[in-house]
Amino acid sequence: MASACKLSTLNTGCLLLEALRPSDYGKCCLTFKPCSTNRNLSASLRSLHSIPLKTSFRIKCSQTDGNAKRTSLHDLYEKEGQSPWYDNLCRPVTDLLPLIASGVRGVTSNPAIFQKAISSSNAYNDQFRELVDAGKDIESAYWELVVKDIQDACKLFEPIYDQTDGADGYVSVEVSPRLADDTEGTIEAAKWLHKVVDRPNVYIKIPATEACVPSVKQVIASGISVNVTLIFSLARYEAVIDAYLDGLEASGLNDLSRVTSVASFFVSRVDTLVDKTLEKIGTPEALNLRGKAAVAQAALAYQLYQRKFSGPRWEALVKKGAKKQRLLWASTSVKNPAYPDTLYVAPLIGPDTVSTMPDQALQAFIDHGTVSRTIDSNASEAEGIYNALQKLGVDWTHVGSQLEHEGVDSFKKSFDSLLDSLQEKANSLKLVSH
Repeated sequence: MASACKLSTLNTGCLLLEALRPSDYGKCCLTFKPCSTNRNLSASLRSLHSIPLKTSFRIKCSQTDGNAKRTSLHDLYEKEGQSPWYDNLCRPVTDLLPLIASGVRGVTSNPAIFQKAISSSNAYNDQFRELVDAGKDIESAYWELVVKDIQDACKLFEPIYDQTDGADGYVSVEVSPRLADDTEGTIEAAKWLHKVVDRPNVYIKIPATEACVPSVKQVIASGISVNVTLIFSLARYEAVIDAYLDGLEASGLNDLSRVTSVASFFVSRVDTLVDKTLEKIGTPEALNLRGKAAVAQAALAYQLYQRKFSGPRWEALVKKGAKKQRLLWASTSVKNPAYPDTLYVAPLIGPDTVSTMPDQALQAFIDHGTVSRTIDSNASEAEGIYNALQKLGVDWTHVGSQLEHEGVDSFKKSFDSLLDSLQEKANSLKLVSH
């Protein structure tokens, strides 16, 4: 049985492992590797008890030889072609190092993540003070805080980006959620954000609202890589794919290899909404379908992905170096505690996909997730579930539009709340007067 070990980032910048129990010693998951000096292992281990640990992460071993150890995240990528990403970002970004060592290959962020990171931490205070002292308004200061985190994270993932020739190793940052209904404003914001971050492995996140799908086309056509987010329906997903293809064709570039994209298809929130409808219906058939809508729709999205990225149109773009717009499974944390904690990860494993996971889902999959291709293992069952739900009265178009509205509204509230808290922080520090 593989042991569970605790991986910690020390302020020496080195990675160490500490077994959870005395009986676990000798069974830890990663080999100690000094970062910049030749200090021996025993001396470094002695220092473990005198240096505060900033990050802990549980890792499941899959090998126990003397080499660097693998986790199920490594297997996910190397055996099944799915890239595990981490859905969180905060300071210090060096806290990402143990996650990278465990197999994480990219990072996603959103306004809610930054709202939590900045409002609950003192790590941003010094930079914030300098920005306001320099005369920056609150929103401008916010963007500088965000840009620094994104740039620093991009640096950590740049080796993966380089090793995969630009196929992986991305860090995503979202345009202002206030622009969700503004086509032109989103285009300009995406171009500005791409310019100020100035990193090859940044993804600019654009919501898949009706107003912003045309923005995706224009931003792609400008040669900027995009993470299209807040996709909740098959119809909107197809529109997103078309926007990507249209953008590539409109770019006029002879080499399309550096313009890439992911389409963030949200999962768990679909069950949260559909389950409420099924419980209102209340029949045995309806109740038996709870917890099945999200994965079924995602499986059908993968079929759509396979169809759209094949055939003459796509092959013409491939000749210019175009890369497929990978499906990214988002909202992978389980909202209903009655469901398995890997429900939105384990059934959605397949090649050329990404699964971005917050802490809960990531730790659960590392601890007891099974790595095998599942996304298209039973396509007919997925179609049957999707159609059965529709016959029961689940309006898939309504589900998609309601969840999109709720998602945009949630991000707007997080964004506004963060700006309010930054204003309060500025006032409390007597940095600005109003």
